[in-house]
Amino acid sequence: MNDFLPAILKAIGQMSPWEGLAVVLAMAYLLLATRESIWCWYCALASTAIYTVLFWNVSLLMESALNVYYMAMAVYGWWQWKQGGDQHQGVQVHRWTLSQHGFVLLVIAGLTLVSGFLLDRNTHAAWPYVDSFTTWASVLTTYMVAKKVLENWLYWFVIDSVSIGLYIDRGLYLTALLFVAYVIIVFFGYQAWRRHEQQLPAIA
Repeated sequence: MNDFLPAILKAIGQMSPWEGLAVVLAMAYLLLATRESIWCWYCALASTAIYTVLFWNVSLLMESALNVYYMAMAVYGWWQWKQGGDQHQGVQVHRWTLSQHGFVLLVIAGLTLVSGFLLDRNTHAAWPYVDSFTTWASVLTTYMVAKKVLENWLYWFVIDSVSIGLYIDRGLYLTALLFVAYVIIVFFGYQAWRRHEQQLPAIA
């Protein structure tokens, strides 16, 4: 941990212009999402398109495939925010029931156990169960963002917090620092969406 700051500075110095642009766009996506700006999905699409190519070029094929999913969700999220809802008026911030969250958590747990077991038995993956958890939880939570489910921010808080430890353990200090920023932004995103959700009955 004494090498944390030097490692970050070194990583920044070695960062390619494309990777830097992807990081900036990823931050812009999250900041715009806190404000419910539909422009967040344009940033998400561009950022994940870049990451798809970057991960493929360094042979991180699963990460590349995951970003293809994120690209598709960026298009879906844009459509939901613009044309979704019963009257095609765009989705509004809302909460899910405990049973819905219970189902999502069971799905995440089940997928984590299955993929974690397979990775543990058949690959040299580091932290296979933790890695599986953050991956599957991110997949489902991205869908929640597209649907404007308020509690998505709580899921991201857990996912991003776990990811920080995971990336530090792997020596990915710059990515860990990025996720520290994510955790901070998540707090403000939750508060902003919660205020909007509380105002909806008065607006109606």
